[in-house]
Amino acid sequence: MTKPFIVGITGGSASGKTLFLEHLLRSFSPEELCLISQDNYYKPKHLQPVDEQGIANFDTPHSIDFEQYAQDIRIIQGGGTVIREEYTFNNASKKPKMLTFAPAPVVVVEGIFVLYYPELAALLDLKIFIDAKDHIKLKRRIIRDKVERGYDLDDVLYRYENHVIRLTKNTSNPSKARQISSFQTTSTLTGPWMFFAPTCEQNPLAKDKKPSASG
Repeated sequence: MTKPFIVGITGGSASGKTLFLEHLLRSFSPEELCLISQDNYYKPKHLQPVDEQGIANFDTPHSIDFEQYAQDIRIIQGGGTVIREEYTFNNASKKPKMLTFAPAPVVVVEGIFVLYYPELAALLDLKIFIDAKDHIKLKRRIIRDKVERGYDLDDVLYRYENHVIRLTKNTSNPSKARQISSFQTTSTLTGPWMFFAPTCEQNPLAKDKKPSASG
């Protein structure tokens, strides 16, 4: 089997990665592309880091099982198949599915921290960054977390202010942290890059608008 081309797609929380992926997936058949998302590699809830109030913090790279994530990507890269249970956060009404990740010519690795772990970042042949204005990301996150993860508005705003915003403020370079999902080392910024950003305030639920290339 020919070595697959591995694409890493990153960007801040609710920046538009899912919308970008929806358009990307329409251009390939299931046999041509394998999507393996960081969302299914969160550690079990009892192992999640918590903040000062005892609230689980999913917006830190320490919440991700990077070693297993990288190992599974290597398995797919080598022609193997990975089966993993879907991660449903705290949504008790959602029954997790068993997900199958099969080898394909193109493998897409997606998530806000896919560049944090050097061994994972080193597997990427192309890195794509999705950007959006902060107020647009907040609107998208409110809708997503209510519908998909079962959080109420107060919970969403608390996590955004105390986890997402604090993550950015605690880095030595806030602007770079906001762009590259924080905690990125300079070594992960080498190699081919593509940047995408919306050109207007899009409806976060709109399905018919594509991000535009910005460089």
